[in-house]
Amino acid sequence: MLSDAEWQAILISLKVAGSAVGWILVPGVAVAWLMARHDFRGKALLDGLLHLPLVLPPVVVGYLLLLSLGRRGWLGQWLDGTFGITLPFTWQGAAVAGGVMAFPLLVRAVRLSLEAVDVKLEAAASTLGANRWRVFFTITLPLAFPGLITGAVLAFARALSEFGATITFASNIPGETRTLPLALYTLIQTPGQEAAAARLCALSIAIAMASLLASEWLARQARRRLKERDG
Repeated sequence: MLSDAEWQAILISLKVAGSAVGWILVPGVAVAWLMARHDFRGKALLDGLLHLPLVLPPVVVGYLLLLSLGRRGWLGQWLDGTFGITLPFTWQGAAVAGGVMAFPLLVRAVRLSLEAVDVKLEAAASTLGANRWRVFFTITLPLAFPGLITGAVLAFARALSEFGATITFASNIPGETRTLPLALYTLIQTPGQEAAAARLCALSIAIAMASLLASEWLARQARRRLKERDG
């Protein structure tokens, strides 16, 4: 049986990961579309910046978030003074950290899916009088939907497993920012909690595996519906 603290860590993890995907979804699709459909000066540099969270140590990302979104940071000071929003050491801050780490996975999956869409279909819709937004929402996005599902689920799993950026930016506060990875880390550091740590480890594996299976199933369903529609 899981303890109240362990259930709390699970619920916080799900809330943080879901919120992380929620705030990166629209900008992630927008950036993926920009990278897939346009060539511009500095595109390689932007692509490198987008993938930085994948290669940087997560602690570095967390530290950069503290510098920018902390109360004395250039953006955090504005958020605090204008809207009264404080992100460090809150579950919202953990969601921001998880979203930043998951953003490249979402963008890459959606970008690859968008690049697989035949641009001739978009051009045909445009010649029939559809504007750019209508083409995107009726042609491009439905055809790229399997990739969008895959990217969203992968981003959810990545945010769910985030440790370094979260503990640096949001700390390890019980009942507020202590997600599954942080709870597992705490148990490992506590003598006599090996059984509880093993439970959380197995639970983390189960949730991650369920996310990947759900991603595959949803993507297959989306592809099947597209084939039925086209057929």
